[in-house]
Amino acid sequence: MTTKKNGVDQELIRDLAGILNDTNLTEIEVELGDFKVRVSRQTQTVHAAVAAPPVFAQAPAQPVAPGVPAPAAPAADTKNAVPSPMVGTAYLAASPDAKPFVEVGQTVKEGQTLLIIEAMKTMNQIPSPRSGTVTAILIEDAQPVEYGMPLVVIE
Repeated sequence: MTTKKNGVDQELIRDLAGILNDTNLTEIEVELGDFKVRVSRQTQTVHAAVAAPPVFAQAPAQPVAPGVPAPAAPAADTKNAVPSPMVGTAYLAASPDAKPFVEVGQTVKEGQTLLIIEAMKTMNQIPSPRSGTVTAILIEDAQPVEYGMPLVVIE
């Protein structure tokens, strides 16, 4: 039997929390008519992914003497980055043997597909929010992405 408290279906929320645990997702949202519920959990990985996107053109790490702070890695400029609109797996091409949707240095138009994100067995095309030049691709092909994570920088 469904347990409701103040109009909230607690069993639905427990089921959604179970899905988060079973699938290692950090957030899930369900909308049924006017009813909308989002269940999320915070993990240290999510904060690191949003706050510091991976830098792929980095020099190999050099050993650091104990007590000496490590040099800071150069941060990618994410001011003009296109953020991920959802949690899922990002793909840079339509298939493993296909040409990537965009490459660094390429000029893109507003609405042009930058990449696709697979979420819940659905392929979602991520369009460019503006016209410009792709100056950086901040993810690798088939990389898991989080909501708000910078994907591509367009200047």
